[in-house]
Amino acid sequence: MLCSLVYSAINRFNSFFKDSNSVIKEGLIALLICAIGDLFAGIILGNMTFFLETFPGLMVLIPGAIGMRGNIFGALGSRLGSNLHIGLISPKLKRSKILTENILSSLILTLILSLFLAFLAKGICTLFNFDSMSLLDFTLISVFAGLISSVIMLPLTMLISLKSFKNGWDPDNISTPLIAAFGDLFTLPSIILSLIIVSLLSHVLLKYSLFILAIIITIIVFIYAIRSEGEMRDIVMQSTPVLLLSSVLGVSAGGFLNSSISVLLKNPSLLTLVPLFSGESGNLVSILGARLSSALHAGLIEPVLKPEKTSVNNFLIIVVLAIIIYPIIGFLAEASSRLLNFPGIGFFSILSISTVSGMILIGIMILIVFFISSISYRKGFNPDNIVIPISTSITDSISSLILVTVALAVLHIFVI
Repeated sequence: MLCSLVYSAINRFNSFFKDSNSVIKEGLIALLICAIGDLFAGIILGNMTFFLETFPGLMVLIPGAIGMRGNIFGALGSRLGSNLHIGLISPKLKRSKILTENILSSLILTLILSLFLAFLAKGICTLFNFDSMSLLDFTLISVFAGLISSVIMLPLTMLISLKSFKNGWDPDNISTPLIAAFGDLFTLPSIILSLIIVSLLSHVLLKYSLFILAIIITIIVFIYAIRSEGEMRDIVMQSTPVLLLSSVLGVSAGGFLNSSISVLLKNPSLLTLVPLFSGESGNLVSILGARLSSALHAGLIEPVLKPEKTSVNNFLIIVVLAIIIYPIIGFLAEASSRLLNFPGIGFFSILSISTVSGMILIGIMILIVFFISSISYRKGFNPDNIVIPISTSITDSISSLILVTVALAVLHIFVI
């Protein structure tokens, strides 16, 4: 009896890996590329001390800004992937109504969220009595950074989505994590460039004029979007409340990290691990969300609250990728710290922290992503506009909590 069960289990695993081999390979390649991007983002953040001191309160804005870029353009990549799968757009880069509406929607959402993030960051600083710059500077920095990064992210998102599909790769496995990684990588340089621009705006009247202009333009384009017909209206109407909630969660994640900043500063390799862990966790969740969304659109799975075989196979793919990627990013964090002559906490400790934290997080997020996907589709919403922004924002929030908690426990055990 026991032998037959073992034999049956082995056959099922062999069948699973045979069917999912290409998916796992594509996803792993994308995640490894993303890990390098997230590592550079961590290094950039570690060298922004001057700007963080010159513009107090900037740290409150950064997590939300990074998350916003990944949410907006990750969702765009997911929508493009779904439209490619069902044949609504061609993998050839040709102008079409659907493509144009998706591009305009992403720009409009960037303006709306940039403005909201600025007011939210200033509000958080005021609420918790943090030293902070003026609302004027928050707004100009956030809006300029959003527009600068959009100029980079829009063509990259389209290129990655269309070219991956054209070359026979599944954009759900490639585009979403790559787009998120590029978002992480380019957000910080965009913020630095916006800081330089704001520093050059010495005349207060000019700042106020740009501040008012940003608000007026954002209101106008939002009204234009919700009064339009077609996909753009649906994207903006469905995405805006979700992205606003995601921004709140992103800023909350920043607040939690700030409360644990003393532990992170004492252990630089942990600080390096933070963007790696958050980025790769978000990428894993995005892959799952994009795959479930495409499967729902294509009718491969039903929007039921009990996982079917196809859904379970997708869960297993994410678990396999997680088992591989979390030890790797732990190793990268410790190795890069030692290479830069920062004190590390030891390879065994950081591998334990990264792997245990990751598996706890992924176990929770698999269920959350599945239920969000099924419920949003049943309610008549496009999961491409809902799943990735909500799930990645939840991931950002609880990843910080889980990582710091596990890190404190592991460090305590080894200190004792």
